[in-house]
Amino acid sequence: MQRGQSNMRRGIILAFILILALAITACGKASNESAGSGGEGDQISKEEKNSGDAAATEKVMTDALGHQVTIPANPQRILASYLEDHLAALGIKPVAQWSVANGKQEYLQSSGLQGVPTISYNLPTEEVLSFNPDFIIIGSSALVQNGMYEQYAKIAPTFVLGDELIKDWRQTLLKIGELLNRKEQAQKVLDAYDAKAADTKAKLAPILKDKKAAILWLVQKSFYIVDEKLASGAVLYGDLGIKPTNLVLNLPESAKATWNPVTLEKLSELDADYIFLVNSDGSGGKEVLNQPIWQGLTAVKENHVYEFDASSSWLYSGAIAGQQVMDDLVRLLVK
Repeated sequence: MQRGQSNMRRGIILAFILILALAITACGKASNESAGSGGEGDQISKEEKNSGDAAATEKVMTDALGHQVTIPANPQRILASYLEDHLAALGIKPVAQWSVANGKQEYLQSSGLQGVPTISYNLPTEEVLSFNPDFIIIGSSALVQNGMYEQYAKIAPTFVLGDELIKDWRQTLLKIGELLNRKEQAQKVLDAYDAKAADTKAKLAPILKDKKAAILWLVQKSFYIVDEKLASGAVLYGDLGIKPTNLVLNLPESAKATWNPVTLEKLSELDADYIFLVNSDGSGGKEVLNQPIWQGLTAVKENHVYEFDASSSWLYSGAIAGQQVMDDLVRLLVK
């Protein structure tokens, strides 16, 4: 198997680990939501439809897999599983939102997804059909293998963004803005995000100057460390200029994923002054967090560990997720 294929498959496997972890650790149970076709609340409002760059018209665009896709002029029942951050940032309410078992993207519920019915993460054809979408946007090409693209395309026009594009949430947002005739609006979202990042960076500079930080995820008694270019790692190390720890910098390029496994023994080498911990195990993680290796870390001894549960935005990428990470940092560190 070629290295590119191996890395893609590794990323897919880790993504599914994340999905399963969220299902196990979701706070509370999600309400039993209807899988019907939805009502007026599931549609884009007239005001939102008219907020595009110009008068919308039907257009043909080529997706990542080479499909010539006819994009509806004003799609009103959009399905874009695991891309909801981008839709919400553009003021668009999808016909359904990504979920697994009793878990969903809790951090987006206050940003326009409250009350939106859920759909299984792997998009079973019968569930997709039940929502009667008029436009489907797919992120990873892995979701349309083995004839699934053809099945979705029979239901509604289906556009695949591709694995390379979705590595960069900014470019993903701009592409979705282009698809939905909201490219200027997408750019405004990015401009507002960058302004907030600059303001947050200035507020944190006196506190975190020359300090190193690590973002860890504890799930099923195992630790993962975030890559510096993805999810909340991109926010801390990229947008805010916080120094990454040695374990992040020393990750081998060929083995990198969004969240990288790290043993407790390897964790003993962590030189972080601050640790931001996503604890999906909750109280069940005490056994690991009481270990001498963890207790001996500099950040732990100096009481510089800040904990979040799995419902936080730290596991996700996007304008809304990133801004919530910034808000958390200011709330916790700026006195």
